[in-house]
Amino acid sequence: MSNDQTEVIPQAQPKTKVALFALTLAFFQVGLTAFGFSIVQKIKSLVIQKGWLNQEEVDEGMALVQLYPGPMMVDFTAFTGYKLRGVIGALLATLAFILPSFVLIIILSVAYFASGSFPWVHPLFGGLEALIVGIILNVTFDFGSRSLKGKVEALIALAAFTALLFKANAVLIVLGALAIGALFLRPQKKNDEPQSLMTVQSSTKTPWRTWLPILAVVAVILAGVGYSVWLNSDIGRMGLSFFKIGSVAFGNGSTILPLIQNEVLDTHHWLTPSQFADGIALGQITPGPVLIMSAFVGYKIGGFGAAALMTFAMFSPSFAMTLIFTEVFSKLKNLRVIKGALNGVLASFVGLLAVVVLQLAKTGITGPASLALAAGAFIGVHYLKLDILWVFLGGLLVWAGMLSLGIATIPY
Repeated sequence: MSNDQTEVIPQAQPKTKVALFALTLAFFQVGLTAFGFSIVQKIKSLVIQKGWLNQEEVDEGMALVQLYPGPMMVDFTAFTGYKLRGVIGALLATLAFILPSFVLIIILSVAYFASGSFPWVHPLFGGLEALIVGIILNVTFDFGSRSLKGKVEALIALAAFTALLFKANAVLIVLGALAIGALFLRPQKKNDEPQSLMTVQSSTKTPWRTWLPILAVVAVILAGVGYSVWLNSDIGRMGLSFFKIGSVAFGNGSTILPLIQNEVLDTHHWLTPSQFADGIALGQITPGPVLIMSAFVGYKIGGFGAAALMTFAMFSPSFAMTLIFTEVFSKLKNLRVIKGALNGVLASFVGLLAVVVLQLAKTGITGPASLALAAGAFIGVHYLKLDILWVFLGGLLVWAGMLSLGIATIPY
């Protein structure tokens, strides 16, 4: 950029250690104010503006959390916390992120099952869906502008978009992009670059100090599985179902919810169809991860304790995977083949996001009013650089006004 020799920015300069309280408070605020897929943008803005992670590290995290099962938003939170302060940082960031939505969904669950229904949920849900379409469209543009650097990346994105549109397995799409990237997107080797930075990274901790807390996390999760087996009740069986879903399901709420529906409605009949639909709506209109609706399901069966167990079962398996994959990745990320593979995954993510936009638009854009709301959300975030919280609050107020004036209608 500049030949000014006075500006020296050492690449390998260690960052200031982030205080645990600051980390916890920041992710509590994200969990209290971010909705749906906008969480990605909220976390990215947070860590980059504070100088905690750079853009390359954020992109690496987004690529990494697509390689193993679990809800992507929570995994990305755990990744960020682990990069900043290790296992304790990942634990505090994830708990702080989930806590606001857990408390809110419990309050709403108590009121819902006491009253039988919330007639205002679905009207709000319609406006929220339209706003999320605009937000995800911005995330897609954002990723595309950085990840589609050449013809190969563009072809990967197009192939991923087409494959997912025709119902191909998302995991196979990502793995295919990983392989193509490893073969064709490897950065050129520089003669003057050090052979590897891995020795610098791996020497800061002895292996047992690195892996012991991760193994402790795995042990706690296995204890939760054992507790569910020991219960030998509907609560225990539900816990095992959610542990299974959290361990094998890839993607985000829209891809994991069908698995929950299969267990909760079709197999065990723990909720009625209308209760399940309302649970999804409550998960959407509360900030934080959409899959917090697992607490709603748990509360229906066994109150607060069951709600806590289902939340733990849904999010803990991939939390442990995040720690393991991040640690392994930190030892390998300077290999050219790994960098190429990540470039391929990020390019595929652009195509996958574009499909998500289309799928959400099919249900969220129901007429001119919802289209205008989605466009307004996109313009507000992309061009006006408004905070997502104000976009959602303002958008929902506008939506409520449209409903009251009869400009907008709800088709369900």
